[in-house]
Amino acid sequence: AGSKLREIFDKINNLLSGKPVHSGGRNVSVTQHPQGLNFVYYKLAEKFVRQGEEEVASHHDAAFPIAVVASGIWEMHPRVGDLFLAHLHKNCPYSVPFYPALKEGTSMEEYQRMLGYQVKDSMVEEQDRFLKRMSGMIRLYAAIIQLRWPYGDHQGTHPHGLNYGWRWLSQMLNMEPLADVTATLLFDFLEVCGNALMKQYRVQFWKMMLLLQEEYIPRIEAVTSSGQMGSLMRLKQFVEKCIQEEKIPVPTGALQPSFWKS
Repeated sequence: AGSKLREIFDKINNLLSGKPVHSGGRNVSVTQHPQGLNFVYYKLAEKFVRQGEEEVASHHDAAFPIAVVASGIWEMHPRVGDLFLAHLHKNCPYSVPFYPALKEGTSMEEYQRMLGYQVKDSMVEEQDRFLKRMSGMIRLYAAIIQLRWPYGDHQGTHPHGLNYGWRWLSQMLNMEPLADVTATLLFDFLEVCGNALMKQYRVQFWKMMLLLQEEYIPRIEAVTSSGQMGSLMRLKQFVEKCIQEEKIPVPTGALQPSFWKS
């Protein structure tokens, strides 16, 4: 509910503003330790990214309530935003976007970690689980760049707005595609953020969509094996439908004005 989200936001904002906050049965304040505020900035940013990786990965609709709080906190406490991007880029290099290359002297295990895979006891996580986590983080990012906390004063621009989404999309289409990963993340990003980008960039956006359909999707196809076709087909059908209908649907789970009355 909207009222519950306001409660969560106020609690985080109060904590970061140095006010005492009741947590775990006692009052805590960042002023209790000289490094208290820096520690909380760091852990909060890490927590937001983890929510993308876990919550949003399992429940796509969760991207919006988490993102609107993260966006508002970012606006009022810019350090949290910087650290959020740092954690996001480390856990999901494709959010830069960046495809790490295997350098001489790097072990395979270390390289897998650089690509965002979780490696435990020399066992690399399964591809499906890896893609699910990456999707969750990209969906959260795509929601943050289009949302603002509705109760702020909004004197300035969004601290990390849609122009960053436009840049991400352009850079993705300038990179050599990776099987599975590229198609999955483009679909996730466009499903969450496509409607907002369409409204903002209009003709330029549709030019980008045509480029994706006519030039880039065939390049993804060229590197995709028959066993990895699922994510590519999903992207292909989504882009085709949007171009045919000349619109991108509002993402499911987007917060409507009525939400804030709940």
